[in-house]
Amino acid sequence: MATPLLPAKISIIVPTYNECLNILELIGRIDLALVNIAWEVIVVDDNSPDGTADVVRTVAANDPRIRCLQRIGRRGLASACIEGVLSSSAEFVAVIDGDLQHDERVLRVMMQTLESEQFDIVVGSRYVSGGGIGKWETSRVHLSQAATRISRWMVPLELCDPMSGFFAARRSIVQDCVPHLSSLGFKILADLFASSPTTLRFKEIPFTFRERLAGESKLDNKVAWDFGMLLLDKRFGHIIPVRFLSFALIGGIGVAVHLAVLSVVFRALHFDFVIAQSLATLFAMVFNFATNNILTYRDKILKGFRWFTGLLSFVAACVVGAVANVGIANYFFGRGGAWVLSAFAGILVGAVWNYSVTSIYTWGRNSR
Repeated sequence: MATPLLPAKISIIVPTYNECLNILELIGRIDLALVNIAWEVIVVDDNSPDGTADVVRTVAANDPRIRCLQRIGRRGLASACIEGVLSSSAEFVAVIDGDLQHDERVLRVMMQTLESEQFDIVVGSRYVSGGGIGKWETSRVHLSQAATRISRWMVPLELCDPMSGFFAARRSIVQDCVPHLSSLGFKILADLFASSPTTLRFKEIPFTFRERLAGESKLDNKVAWDFGMLLLDKRFGHIIPVRFLSFALIGGIGVAVHLAVLSVVFRALHFDFVIAQSLATLFAMVFNFATNNILTYRDKILKGFRWFTGLLSFVAACVVGAVANVGIANYFFGRGGAWVLSAFAGILVGAVWNYSVTSIYTWGRNSR
């Protein structure tokens, strides 16, 4: 690949995780698609265990148009895209998946549209005339349609594909949005529209979603959770941190788990109540820790030995939180407070304590 003499006109941001089998092919296709356009590719890799970052650095050693940002201890497509954009100085930026499912030939059309017309962002759309979803399974079609309907309150009604992960924009526009972005999950496009301080002028360009060439899909139930957290953050994030909402929701589920285990051990297996209550409490703590580790703190997920040390710090924090819960509830009840309100006050104090302490000592210090 020839080295350009001019600074990049467009930076293509490619967030990756385990894409070593696809990334070289994608770079080659981008080179063919953007002939006579000064471009650069910024691969933002979330420390892929398959060595994606090393593959990119090998190419970058011979081609200054290629750069690699390897992130340690951080995960998430949206935040990766943001870091890639902020590392660019090009007039235009584009986001494209590293799995070859987006049609890189559309990048030229996007670039030309931004240059010749007064648009802030050009979206690669599967749902306008000429676009398509390819060979999706029925369940994925329904999931995409549901997410599109739910996101309507965040984006213009005229936008047909708010869930697209393929778009190009003026870098200055994205940069202006960054302080307001949630940076959660996979759907940065919807976040951009919801966070922009001005109304974004946009156009949709059709493309057909392709099948993955190699590797495994990143779509799972966690993506749906992240999307839900994005919606909550846009609605309530200015009042309550969305991580706390996630933490509290999982805590509520943990109460149901506690009661279920208690019912089985005490009622069905006829254990002593104190023993049954202790086992249920321990089981609920492990459930809350494991679920928060996977969902609330998936960008700081603990693995291996750190999982066990994290569990210990989580349990220690929750024990103190339980003492605070009982103490506060008893304080209010002893001063004539209604028992329900007293209990709620204790629960709230305990939840805030658990969240605050574990965010620092469980997923803060240990996740680095």
